Amino acid sequence: MQINTFKDMYLAELSELFDAERRMAEALGRMAGRAGHDSLKQALLRHRDETEAQRDRVRAILDRHGYEPDIHQDQAMASLIDEAEKMMVLLQQGPLLDAALIASAQKIEHYEIAAYGTAAAYAEALGLTDDQAELHVILDEEKATDQRLSMVAKSVVNQEAVNRAA
Repeated sequence: MQINTFKDMYLAELSELFDAERRMAEALGRMAGRAGHDSLKQALLRHRDETEAQRDRVRAILDRHGYEPDIHQDQAMASLIDEAEKMMVLLQQGPLLDAALIASAQKIEHYEIAAYGTAAAYAEALGLTDDQAELHVILDEEKATDQRLSMVAKSVVNQEAVNRAA
């Protein structure tokens, strides 16, 4: 689809976010299935549920604008998920894999934080206050997930991975 206006660019960004959330929801289930530490497994499953809700909220925004959500694919998210999948193949289940899963999930979170921040800024520039408010809610959820993953890494997983390798 041709992008000719700032609003077209905004809607294309949302379409990519819809695709990113769809892909991420699927990947989080696989990641949780490989996680060894219960707190990591629970954090990933919780984020999967949040991700599904975020996907639905992005779709609702796109629907309000009459924009087809499946027009664009998010290659960056596909690559980040491929990287996570590679780690799940290369590493045995245990603390080292858990640390790698957290790192992969946080790379994805940081990407989503940047993408939602951009989309919210576009919505603001366009005067789409309802969209902007919804996107800021999702942005806050992404930041909270990143913090939860950091807590799991710092409180347990990273030290277990270090101790296992020693």
